[in-house]
Amino acid sequence: MNIHGQFPATRLRRLRKTGSLRELIRETNLQIKNLVMPLFIKHGTNIKQPIASMPGQMQISIDQLPAEIAAITALGIKHVLLFGIPEKKDPLGKDSYCEHGIIQTAIRAIKKIAPDLMITSDICFCEYTDHGHCGVLNEEGYLDNDKSLELLAKQAVSHARAGTDIIAPSGMIDGMVHTLRHALDAAGFSHLPILSYSAKYSSALYGPFRQAAEGAPKFGDRHTHMMDIGNINEALRECALDVAEGADMLMVKPAHAYLDVIANVKQAFPALPLGAYHTSGEFAMIKAAAAQGWIDEQKVALEILTAIRRAGADFIITYYAKEMAEWLRSA
Repeated sequence: MNIHGQFPATRLRRLRKTGSLRELIRETNLQIKNLVMPLFIKHGTNIKQPIASMPGQMQISIDQLPAEIAAITALGIKHVLLFGIPEKKDPLGKDSYCEHGIIQTAIRAIKKIAPDLMITSDICFCEYTDHGHCGVLNEEGYLDNDKSLELLAKQAVSHARAGTDIIAPSGMIDGMVHTLRHALDAAGFSHLPILSYSAKYSSALYGPFRQAAEGAPKFGDRHTHMMDIGNINEALRECALDVAEGADMLMVKPAHAYLDVIANVKQAFPALPLGAYHTSGEFAMIKAAAAQGWIDEQKVALEILTAIRRAGADFIITYYAKEMAEWLRSA
């Protein structure tokens, strides 16, 4: 049987005639439940500081969380990702694994405000170290992988004790999933899942984020531990290693510029939930073009986030989460 049919008996435009019909047979749908909202939590009080390169996004202090969390949950968003900006930074990023660190305190505050809101903790050091790199540096200024693992374990366990729901290591440090799984299990948190930034590229699309998180490296770059932008087989290898080490979920970052990577990872690991991070640079480009009146922001954002879902992402971390939730609710 010729399943494709032939013209004139087969006319695919019949199924595109009306909006209701197109909606009925749409293969990929973007829903509020697919959205994760990142938050930048800064030490201090009465802080609600706009991020110039990310219109609509802000650094907020913990005392401002009640209003922000109320707005997020009212929109039906059920998941946030936390980044911290501490009072002080040091070579080891001690605030990241301090019991009363900025994120540990924020987790406890959010759980009091909205106990059912899912919290993912970003586990890294770039926001906490005075040098801005993702771990411990040796005398030559090179990131020491194994010493960094020791501190990542301390950070993850401290976040677990604070009440986080998901641990998400983002530094692309070799052995990070293995180390965190063993540390969490030993501390009594075998129930906590690990969402690994398994394929995180050394991308030029992180610039606005580094302003927001105040985590730009003071020297050098992160090419020695994040992935080269031209590689996809390596991404699959990274994912396979994380799966073998105990990752419960995988992530590709960036998202929009790496749809092929998302598709290949989902095909290779269909049983594992897959996240994709629609990065600050991808967000900022849409905002900038929309501000010039060159594009329809709502339609373009919906198209891009739908494409990320179509490529295979089960959920999307995006700075558009609140706006998209509003648009989807009013559609």
